Amino acid sequence: MTGVEWRFRAVVVAHAVSAYGTYLNLIALSLFSFEVTGTALGVGVVMAVRLLSGVTAGLAAGALTARFTRRTVMVVTDLAQTLAMVVLALRASDTPLWVLLGAVVALGAGNTFFNVALRSAVPVMVGQDDRARANGVLVTARSVATVLGFASAAPVIALGGFGVAFAVNAASFAVSAAAVLVLRPRTDDEPCDESGEERAGAGSSPAGGKRPRLRVAGLAGALLGMIALRGLDALASASHNVALPLAAHAAEPSEPAVFMTRFWSAWAVGTLLAHQVLKRRSHGASWGERAFAVGTCAMSFCFVAAFTGLPAPVLMAAAVAAGFADGWTEIVYTSRLQAAPDRQRGRLFGLSATAEQSGFALGTMAAAAALEVLPALTVVGAFHGAAVCGALALLLFTGGRRGAGRPGQADGDTHSHSHSHSHADDGRPPISESRPSAGEDHPSTGDNRPPTGENHPSLGENRPPTDHNRPPTGEDHSHPPPAGEEKGEHAHGTSTGASQLPGS
Repeated sequence: MTGVEWRFRAVVVAHAVSAYGTYLNLIALSLFSFEVTGTALGVGVVMAVRLLSGVTAGLAAGALTARFTRRTVMVVTDLAQTLAMVVLALRASDTPLWVLLGAVVALGAGNTFFNVALRSAVPVMVGQDDRARANGVLVTARSVATVLGFASAAPVIALGGFGVAFAVNAASFAVSAAAVLVLRPRTDDEPCDESGEERAGAGSSPAGGKRPRLRVAGLAGALLGMIALRGLDALASASHNVALPLAAHAAEPSEPAVFMTRFWSAWAVGTLLAHQVLKRRSHGASWGERAFAVGTCAMSFCFVAAFTGLPAPVLMAAAVAAGFADGWTEIVYTSRLQAAPDRQRGRLFGLSATAEQSGFALGTMAAAAALEVLPALTVVGAFHGAAVCGALALLLFTGGRRGAGRPGQADGDTHSHSHSHSHADDGRPPISESRPSAGEDHPSTGDNRPPTGENHPSLGENRPPTDHNRPPTGEDHSHPPPAGEEKGEHAHGTSTGASQLPGS
């Protein structure tokens, strides 16, 4: 991050302020919902409405970020959430249920829209080569904001009541919106007509007709597997979030809040360490499906260990390790999805947000019900066991796919390099990557030139005599193929992130 470093970091700071308000509000809103509804069921309904709003917004986020600029989406959603929290702050003493539900809808949908727009804009803001470091900065800022928001919720509510807590959250959204408006970061690539990804589906050759099926079966399947595992990860994370207060009361009955703050602070230290480690690694071998699956397994094992009754120092070490694995998976996962073409990233992150919100909502309800009859270790172990099984399935899938790939190419590196270097100034990938290799069935030319990977005309075509003494240049002297045929082959052969998720 060179020329845009200061601008991006300023946006990250503003987003961290917004995240602080969000996490403070998670506690304040749950307590306030009980005050308004008077029942635990009412609290559950309010939280369910918020999560359902996020799930629905994820389905529409891709289309929204394609229709409007990502910067516009970020500003409008921040302002909408500001207005919602101002209304709650002004009516904190007498809030009707319908006003509360309207506010949580704005919060759930707005948070999803903003995060999809921000995460899909990172490669445009900092460049593809620096996206992993940028994601690490975002993860670190969010982790610190999480700890501060949770830790300060109780004293803020005790000193100023719910009105002050909601006002703080409104101010945090306003800071984020103002930063994006003033800094005006570049969030969208220039639109390009007839891109390689679109032309790929228009190929009319028999070979071009086979490539999309191969791409869907292999490359899109890997990305879909990552998103599905992300949903399982969210489901498993819901279990330890629900069970941790029980563990805190069991370990330190007199000061459960101190236990929670200490645990999440250690977790935040782990996420910071993950960023420091990953930013020193080359981006080639670190951002694939395999690294994400391994990180998910490690995270699950660490969170399960935290519920086995470990001594306090060992428990903090487990929390740091869980935070490291959590930060690792977040950075790797986000960086992998960001390797997709610009016009596709919004749909990818929208689908991802839907999977995450759905998994967390289902996990929260299922874990809460299971904890009524089962010990915390059993519930957390079962939920995280499901995540480990999903990670192992993804490892098996990507292992088989890697065995069929080119030797020496790291998982996830295929896309990273192809996306970074496969598009020339005219939007076309390098010709040499998808032309037939030497040894394929080519028509006889009658000269002694060495095979150059040229794109020869079809078999049986009558060619004029060639000059046997001219040097091999690698140029294509045949008539150009019909539009969409050869270029579609290039798009299928080089861009592993192109058109991978239907309708996402």
